[in-house]
Amino acid sequence: MSDTRPPLKSLADALAELLGRAEPQLASERVSTFDADGRVLAQDVISSLQVPPQDNSAMDGYALRCADVPAGGALLPVSQRIPAGSAGVALQAGTAARIFTGAPIPPGADAVVMQEDCEVVAVPPAAIRVMRVPQPGQWIRRGGEDVLRGAVVLSKGELLTPASIGLAAGIGMDTLLVARRPRVALFSTGDELVMPGDVAPERMKPGAIYNSNRFFLRTLLQRLGCEVTDLGIVPDRLDATVDALRSASAAHDLILTSGGVSVGEEDHIKPAVQKLGELGLWQIAIKPGKPFAYGKVGHAHFAGLPGNPVSSFITFLLLVRPFLRKLQGATDLTPQPIALPAHFTWARADKRREFLRVRRNAAGGLDLFPNQSSGVLTSMVWGDGVVDNPAGQTIARGDSVRFIAFAELLS
Repeated sequence: MSDTRPPLKSLADALAELLGRAEPQLASERVSTFDADGRVLAQDVISSLQVPPQDNSAMDGYALRCADVPAGGALLPVSQRIPAGSAGVALQAGTAARIFTGAPIPPGADAVVMQEDCEVVAVPPAAIRVMRVPQPGQWIRRGGEDVLRGAVVLSKGELLTPASIGLAAGIGMDTLLVARRPRVALFSTGDELVMPGDVAPERMKPGAIYNSNRFFLRTLLQRLGCEVTDLGIVPDRLDATVDALRSASAAHDLILTSGGVSVGEEDHIKPAVQKLGELGLWQIAIKPGKPFAYGKVGHAHFAGLPGNPVSSFITFLLLVRPFLRKLQGATDLTPQPIALPAHFTWARADKRREFLRVRRNAAGGLDLFPNQSSGVLTSMVWGDGVVDNPAGQTIARGDSVRFIAFAELLS
């Protein structure tokens, strides 16, 4: 009998199809700049001023005219003192101004000499001996060198970070317009699942396992700025699964599940979603993480992840994360791999594209976690990223491989 199963879908095709369904339609809201970390901008941020507002000193020292110091050892009287937050007057020829970091450069001065290069002469009037010949413009931060008035300093669709929040505050933005947080309903399926704390390890029944997926998926969703409704563990019954999906679809943008996306007699996700909406079961050519489901339940999107913890983790990072970011209007969705040498061998080429858990070492290469099973969650804790290994590809020690840091996949 011939095999009539459809071919496995490539990750690139699956992601393109998934992102094509993720129209960014979330409403926007204005939040305090203090609370904007991790949010996605809903409009450009345009500066109404230049930063710095005027030329200022980059050092504690003395502002002067280079023409007044033709050689080291020149003696200049100190004609004024300019602390940060105040402005001086035009500099008199043949004098210096005591100046502090951030203070405006007085008109007429064209350089700052740091105080370490000056010798204070303690005779009235106060004077300094400049020990080094200054160069025009030294230790002066020019007005507008950071931000020009009218410049777009942050773009719509940009993910806000601590640095960008500081930049927004630096041009006077006390609030920012951002996309509303995606509302995500999360539940697990499987009568074998037990919550930590409900049953002591020594009293676990044969076949029972603790529900680790619920913990890391909820954490991943929260890191992506989602409002999470945790619906817990749904019993392995069709009616219970239908009820959970129907209830979740009413007020959420996405329903996310783990487990139950296969075709076994106890896997009820497929018929439950089909009863309420539409479902596509995708077999994706990646390892780990082949089973993945996408569909709609009412107006809510649905994503079903595999039950094995590493498979669930990896498919979330590769597929659900960019989907949620696009829902928020984000424009930077693709992680940037870097080329690093493999300090291991991988002789077992697979027909699927593999994501091998690795860790950078002190020699600048990558070490491989010894057990690459889809059930070994310790590999995700030990590692700091994955090698994106093409289908059918072996790896010899020293080969250049594509490394994707978890930091790229967790933001």
